[in-house]
Amino acid sequence: MRLIMLGPPGAGKGTQAAVVSQTHGIPAISTGDIFRANIKNETPLGLQVKEITASGGYVPDEITNAIVRDRLSEPDAAGGFLLDGYPRTAGQVDALDGMLAESGHALDAVVELTVDTEEVVQRLLARAVDQGRADDTEEVIRERMRLYAEETAPLAALYRERGLLTQVDGMGTVEEVTARIEAALADAARS
Repeated sequence: MRLIMLGPPGAGKGTQAAVVSQTHGIPAISTGDIFRANIKNETPLGLQVKEITASGGYVPDEITNAIVRDRLSEPDAAGGFLLDGYPRTAGQVDALDGMLAESGHALDAVVELTVDTEEVVQRLLARAVDQGRADDTEEVIRERMRLYAEETAPLAALYRERGLLTQVDGMGTVEEVTARIEAALADAARS
């Protein structure tokens, strides 16, 4: 199974990706996690990414595409994967299409978690305190939400046109949202 999880920052993509990947035996690949690990380890990539993300910006496509290409080439992704936080732009969609074409694979589904923006802002502010994420100020969070609405939300329409998009209400308990995702994936598999 090859999946994409879309949704604004704080929608619960990471939480749901972990559950879905375990259920289906595929790796959850989070570009955000890869970037945070590089920042923590102060790698050259991490130092470059830290400056960009501190202002709420998106890492340039060429960097993100190279990281995803490298990660998808690892053996555990050969049988499928769940992408969390990628693609975020039309250029990344094109790059992913190319990667999939090269490997002879196609996406099975794109799940978009829909959420209430103001509730998500509060959720992210609470997470920033709990996890010590100094970069998650309200100003930065709102900038990420603006960028999501401008650059990433339109990808949902693209995947809808391809017949791959399924929208899932991302509000509720982890278990409630997981049940909705699994029902949506089962429906997509029957289509």
